[in-house]
Amino acid sequence: MGYYEYVATCLFGLEKFLSDEIEALGYKKLKTVDGRVTFCGDEDAVARFNIFSRYAERLYINLGSFTASTFTELFDGTKELPFECFIGIDDCFPVTGSSVKSKLTSIPDCQSIIKKAIVEKLKESYRIDWFKETGALYRIEFFISHDIATIMIDTSGAPLHKRGYRPDSNAAPLRETLAAAMVKIARPRTDVLLWDPFCGSGTIAIEAAMLMTNTAPGLNRTFAAQQFDFLDDNIWKRAKEEAKDKIIQNCEFYAFASDIDGKCISLTKANAKRAGVENSIKVFKMDMRYIKTNGKRGTIVCNPPYGERMMNLNSAEKLYKDMGVAFSKLDNWQIYIISSFDGFEKAYGRHADKIRKLYNGRLKCNYYQYFKNKKVRT
Repeated sequence: MGYYEYVATCLFGLEKFLSDEIEALGYKKLKTVDGRVTFCGDEDAVARFNIFSRYAERLYINLGSFTASTFTELFDGTKELPFECFIGIDDCFPVTGSSVKSKLTSIPDCQSIIKKAIVEKLKESYRIDWFKETGALYRIEFFISHDIATIMIDTSGAPLHKRGYRPDSNAAPLRETLAAAMVKIARPRTDVLLWDPFCGSGTIAIEAAMLMTNTAPGLNRTFAAQQFDFLDDNIWKRAKEEAKDKIIQNCEFYAFASDIDGKCISLTKANAKRAGVENSIKVFKMDMRYIKTNGKRGTIVCNPPYGERMMNLNSAEKLYKDMGVAFSKLDNWQIYIISSFDGFEKAYGRHADKIRKLYNGRLKCNYYQYFKNKKVRT
């Protein structure tokens, strides 16, 4: 059984969640830097991590790192790596990557050099001059930072935020990985209602239900590494059986998902069913301005329009003001709101008790947290 060094990537701001997740899965964390965590594990980690991770974007096998301040160093360092132990004679191996704060800045040139080095290495190993590349896909990823090149193989395929339950979404979808982190920060409980009054395609409520029922996010999707010949096929069977065994049946957690748009209601219901958590979510049409508690204790977690993709800034500002008035009526509720609008607190009418910087893809946002509800300025 193989033992590898892995690199898990994530959205900026989610490194701590990812690091804790890796340790909870029983793996030894080696290093954490912006947007990535390195750890060690056996080959079962490929399947277990891809299936269980809520916060990662991709999982890579790290083939090695070396100094690469020139193209010669990049070629020689790449050629030294054991590609023949992973890539078969007919396999396809495209190269992608990035470079930051390094002398080698041309991505196309780096791609070409690395591809040539891999071909030369495989020529020596397989004693042939031409590779058809018609077999399994091994996407080679390079990352050059401060003149240190790291060469990796992507095991995930489609990004891990694509759980498979959301084939269609609304105009401004929230990354599933970010929604999972937002829910985690809000600390959901079975005896406290969680409500998203801007449900869109249902991502926040679905991720909350999956977290509370301990449903593995990757249980119903496929991964690139399932086609890798060097891995034992049984690792996927073992990981899926483990994931199914860990699902909490008859979980008492309950979430509300509402929206003013009827199309969002239909979308959320369909996505919740695909995710297998439809019994944990009540979906209904409602204008946020008329929200009522009916004596329940609860938590609002929401992603209202930012004024960037779904409405203009003036409309968004008016909406935030209305939110402040409506949410102030929710006695003993906690409120969690993500927004990229710089004037959010002024429009909402109250300063947040805590603000956390998060990223929805490349869009920098603030996560406003209100722990004790108060009346807002009107």
